[in-house]
Amino acid sequence: MRGRGVPYERISFAASAAEEAQDALKALRHRYGHVAAAEADVIVALGGDGFMIQILHETAALGKPVYGMNRGTVGFLMNDYGEDDLPDRLCSAEEAVIHPLRMTAWCDGEEPVTGLAINEVALLRQTRQAAKISIEIDGLERMEELVCDGVMVATPAGSTAYNYSAHGPILPIGAQLLALTAISAFRPRRWRGALLNDVAQVSFHVRERAKRPVSATADHLEVRNVHRVDVGLERDISMRLLHDPGHGLEERLIREQFH
Repeated sequence: MRGRGVPYERISFAASAAEEAQDALKALRHRYGHVAAAEADVIVALGGDGFMIQILHETAALGKPVYGMNRGTVGFLMNDYGEDDLPDRLCSAEEAVIHPLRMTAWCDGEEPVTGLAINEVALLRQTRQAAKISIEIDGLERMEELVCDGVMVATPAGSTAYNYSAHGPILPIGAQLLALTAISAFRPRRWRGALLNDVAQVSFHVRERAKRPVSATADHLEVRNVHRVDVGLERDISMRLLHDPGHGLEERLIREQFH
């Protein structure tokens, strides 16, 4: 998470479809030039958190650092927008390396569907009926039946998103933990979830799935009518985020806990 200290000479700019982001894209490309992402030293993403996650997915195979500037709403993953001194800001930025979750979801009679999640993998009820889900950790059943609106596994980077809204814990970025969090648990009524070592392999099995269908999501990917979902951290994939000094993910996660 230390600053690189070496100038990034070739910048690739990308922006969401929002008018504010598109205006910033034109201004920054005109001022600093632009190269394709594959040829760049760094990628600058202009938009909100959703667009940042999209860019991280799209460029993960390139191994390029991504520096976001907020042209969206919340901007938790983003830096403040500014057109001046961008090369200096990039040079002094602090880098955080994160690993996504890998979801493998099975539906009846179909090949398993896989996807990556930077924030969380979530199972959600599809109808008015509460879901019934059993939970295995590393092949051992830990909960025979969770009756709920849903359940999720969240990374430290995603712990302040849906996980936190569902009363899950905020995890420090280097904690080597995953949050297993229930969404409106009905039985066991007081169960809010668990903290897991980030090498844990989690398997969810959907009970009474014809009556109580469940979908599974990994960031932007949704798979409906699942009967089993496996989740684990994908250590072979690294995503590099850049933030201005003193405003990195670790600091942001700490600040969230005192608001």
